[in-house]
Amino acid sequence: MEVINAIEVNHLTKKFGNKIAVDNVSFNVKQGEVFGLLGPNGAGKTTILRMMTTLLKADRGSVKIFSHDTVKEGRLARSMFGLTGQYASVDEDISARENLMIFSRLNGLSRSASKQRTQELLSEFSLVDSADKPLKDFSGGMRRRLDLAVSLISSPALVFLDEPTTGLDPRTRMQMWDTIRKLVTQGSTIILTTQYLDEADQLADRIAVIDHGKLIKIGTPEKLKQQIGGTKLNFTIGQVSQIDPAAKIMTDQLGDSIHFNGQQVHASLKHTSQLTPLLVALQQAGISISNLTIQEPSLDDVFMNLTVGKN
Repeated sequence: MEVINAIEVNHLTKKFGNKIAVDNVSFNVKQGEVFGLLGPNGAGKTTILRMMTTLLKADRGSVKIFSHDTVKEGRLARSMFGLTGQYASVDEDISARENLMIFSRLNGLSRSASKQRTQELLSEFSLVDSADKPLKDFSGGMRRRLDLAVSLISSPALVFLDEPTTGLDPRTRMQMWDTIRKLVTQGSTIILTTQYLDEADQLADRIAVIDHGKLIKIGTPEKLKQQIGGTKLNFTIGQVSQIDPAAKIMTDQLGDSIHFNGQQVHASLKHTSQLTPLLVALQQAGISISNLTIQEPSLDDVFMNLTVGKN
């Protein structure tokens, strides 16, 4: 089955004065996936997103939305996506219902269609009970849900979410995650910029790590974790006299990826399949162990490995 690209980014470059904010970045986003742009503050994530959504003109390179060039076919490309920024675009002086009605009319819906779409979105984003309250009485999470609802009025096939959970409490973040997952099950393609590693790990099918305006790595969360090192194995050897025979067994099976600190052992496994033969060999040699822990690499490890100290 042919894979359809929702977005094609080719050699995207942007300078602000003498500073290169985005440096020759290229990637594709498949239809129906959640694609994460991950990086520290100032890495270039939001600049890339602004160029993809035609809010900022690139100095070089191109972006295609469902095969439509955002420069040559800007209006058509813009009609295919919704955008939720870091800050609410809604009018704070009117209610949620009135905001949705106004944006529905601006999207070309008739008055009756606008009423219907407004009610659908109020229900979908759990805002029915607060629909007619002034926005000054809204919590941060309610405001973010309303902003996302506004971006979905036209039921776009592609949704850009620029740090959608920034400033939200943990419970509201989880609610937003559920909303994003629901959009995916309904067939949307999601572009997500975030500074939260757990958010990218939970939601993204693939992640592009951006730093200093450059694309450092791209892949699934699992593959990115594997690339920076395998599973970490830690345990304590029961007796001092067993350290040397344990070291020989482990070196034979794992090579030189072993570190001893007294009776404490720290080792790296290239594959989890190495664990069982190792434990069996230690048991057969009569070597007792305790405090066994197995730790998979995390996106925190990926992030630190790829971005900290890199130029």
